[in-house]
Amino acid sequence: MTILTIGRDSTRHGRLRRHLLSSCIMMSCGILMTTGHALAARSDQQPSPRKAKEVVSGSSASHRPTTSQNKQPPQNEELSVTAQHHNSGGGLLVRQTAPVSVSEVSRAYISKQVPTVSPTQLIASLPGVQAGNEGPLNTETETMHIRGLDQTQIGFLFEGVPVSDAFSYAPWASSMVDNENIASVKVTQGSVDLSAPLYNADGAIVSMQEIRPSDKFGGSVDFAGGTHSLQKQFIRLNSGEIGHSDVRAFASFSHSAGNLWRGMGNIERYHIDANLEKRWSKNSSSDIVFGYTTSHQNIYRNPSLAQWNHYGTSFNYDGKYKAGDSNYYAINERFTNVVFGAIHNDFALGNGLTLHVEPYTTFQSGPNNYGSTIPISGGYIGTQQYDHLDGYTAQSGTVTVESVHPWRQNTSGFTTNLNWKTKHNSLSVFYWYSYGGHTEYQDQYPLSATGSWNYGEKYLTANGMRVTGYQENTRQQVNAIGIDDKVILLGGRLVLDAGFKASMASVTSTENLPGASPYKAGKNYFEPTPQFLASYNITKSDQVYMNATTSYRLPAGWSPYVQQFSMTSPKPSSQPTSNLNAEYFIGEEVGFRHNGPVNFSAAWFHYNLTNHQISSSSYLPGTSVLISTPISAGGEEAWGFQGEIGTRPWHHISAYASGQYLNTTIGNNVNAGTDYLPTKGKEEPGSPKWSGAIGLTYDDGTYFSNFNLRYQGKQYSTLMNDQKIPGYFTADLNIGRTLPSFHTHVHPRIMLNLVNMGGVNYLSSINGFGMTAVTQKGLQGNTVHASTPTYVVGSAFTAMVSLSADF
Repeated sequence: MTILTIGRDSTRHGRLRRHLLSSCIMMSCGILMTTGHALAARSDQQPSPRKAKEVVSGSSASHRPTTSQNKQPPQNEELSVTAQHHNSGGGLLVRQTAPVSVSEVSRAYISKQVPTVSPTQLIASLPGVQAGNEGPLNTETETMHIRGLDQTQIGFLFEGVPVSDAFSYAPWASSMVDNENIASVKVTQGSVDLSAPLYNADGAIVSMQEIRPSDKFGGSVDFAGGTHSLQKQFIRLNSGEIGHSDVRAFASFSHSAGNLWRGMGNIERYHIDANLEKRWSKNSSSDIVFGYTTSHQNIYRNPSLAQWNHYGTSFNYDGKYKAGDSNYYAINERFTNVVFGAIHNDFALGNGLTLHVEPYTTFQSGPNNYGSTIPISGGYIGTQQYDHLDGYTAQSGTVTVESVHPWRQNTSGFTTNLNWKTKHNSLSVFYWYSYGGHTEYQDQYPLSATGSWNYGEKYLTANGMRVTGYQENTRQQVNAIGIDDKVILLGGRLVLDAGFKASMASVTSTENLPGASPYKAGKNYFEPTPQFLASYNITKSDQVYMNATTSYRLPAGWSPYVQQFSMTSPKPSSQPTSNLNAEYFIGEEVGFRHNGPVNFSAAWFHYNLTNHQISSSSYLPGTSVLISTPISAGGEEAWGFQGEIGTRPWHHISAYASGQYLNTTIGNNVNAGTDYLPTKGKEEPGSPKWSGAIGLTYDDGTYFSNFNLRYQGKQYSTLMNDQKIPGYFTADLNIGRTLPSFHTHVHPRIMLNLVNMGGVNYLSSINGFGMTAVTQKGLQGNTVHASTPTYVVGSAFTAMVSLSADF
């Protein structure tokens, strides 16, 4: 069920949502308990022991750990501080053995961070990761880069299921899970696991794992508050083992809210997580994973460089409404609703055979709302001009509107993997199916003299037709099948892994506007992706590895296939791309790891992209409406070095450092529409040459603290490299104390988090790329007009205090 938030009475609606969600929590717990007792009554088998050892091995970077190997040990909630002493660098450097570059943050690190930040912010210190931090609380899209690849080229997985927007590829990480329920976040920087259910991941994956239901009854609460009216309330209840059924469950509820730190507006988010686990035998289990989010946020306005230089952090939407003002903050907002469900099954079939099956589904809906102005007479719907808007006879000029963009999409699918393991060989055969649909259009509601509106009024029409810039419907289907074979030689020291996957996808989009050409477009894709990986253990502590991998990315969204229009011209505001081929990635890595009191990892990498597609966005002139503007950028080549080093605790202190050097080159001159620009040899936008981080952690079991310093080098925002944002440093500090339990089962602690403690004002990342920042002549002598890149303003200083307890 998807809930569409449509009301304007936020106080009454907020109370209603709180009552509904509280009722859902209580009902969920009752259903879980009742189901568990019913299963226990029918069960005649003894509960199986739970393994405590965590193993991270093999080439897979996307699959959730199986019951027999990787499930977390029974614990008295995540605040058991003894577990973190096994992690280097304060939980920022977890031991890896896969023959690919992998970095990971553990629960020990996550538990010390601000409870409202998104999962992408949790990995901001890892090598090669650039996370555009808009604020301490966000509800939807985020900007990030890994080795020069942006968020639409990165695969996001939660419990082995894709969680990016199925069409725009924007990450939905903050809508999937609460930070308090994240066990780890893993980043694979330069390759994609063949069996991962992804069609947009070029050479990087971010994979999130949820905590497991505990063996004993208990729970956790967290109350936090800070600057900008930032707040969060969180509660989780664990059922423990229900009877003797080997069934465990947890359910959690959270509410978070805050004001925009620049300009007027607010953010509010409600979220539910739930997990029901059944252990069938020692090596077999099933989990039902559920998540629900509903949120509202007034939108931050993204400045151009000129606007940033002139206004700084004061640049945002207007706080008061004036007649004709489409930049009024109250009409620029987004509503996000997400329902996620998956059933994760692992079965041991005997004789070395194991089977993984996971069906899943995700419902997402809006709307996103923006301010706009509509011509009363002589405007356009598609290419068709209307005489006047219905109800506006004999009037002229424009009408200021709330441009409501209702959108709705559903993606469902399943993954399956059959693995046969012998002493020296592991053979896997896997299959993935996915089907998704997306619909979106615009409704224009006229504003009153005070800037208000409501759904009770009729949206604008002309000659009985809805006034809209697009009315699209997109359908997508993916079938992928593959095989992977791993050979273990020399007593386990040498591992050779080769695999192949064939992906078949079909995309169809329609644009139901007069004069749209084409009305219907699409393409069938066949993408073969082979890979080879190898690793050799020089000693028990030292490993070298190399790999050669391939992956692909389908064109993002519906704008590459069909047109979109403004209401002021018959000329399309966005044209379909002339190149609908999938972006293709070929990458190589050579790496080394050392594990000991000081853990160290380093890698050299190189990759080539063909049919490179940049997903950009821009404002329609005279409005706050964002439109997608895909750029066909041809080829790209990149190479560089990355490394990270971390120490085990010494006198309760552990240190961490990471860094990356990246060199990118655009491979050809890019078609700017009217001419070709001399972009060959230029740097790829959004790809700083240097980036790095330093971390320091102290934890003696009572007092704890964590400090992180991050650096991002300068970044170009145009393909011509004629506009850039400077490099910047940011620093965060977290301090806390475990409080006395007074001989009870309640284990409280208090924590202070300081985000951007230096109060640096900076542009953190690029929101909309451009071709060239200045008008110039192309290679054939034609004029290429300047574009206006837009940027994400980095988060301001934020202080937050939280009081939490496990019981």
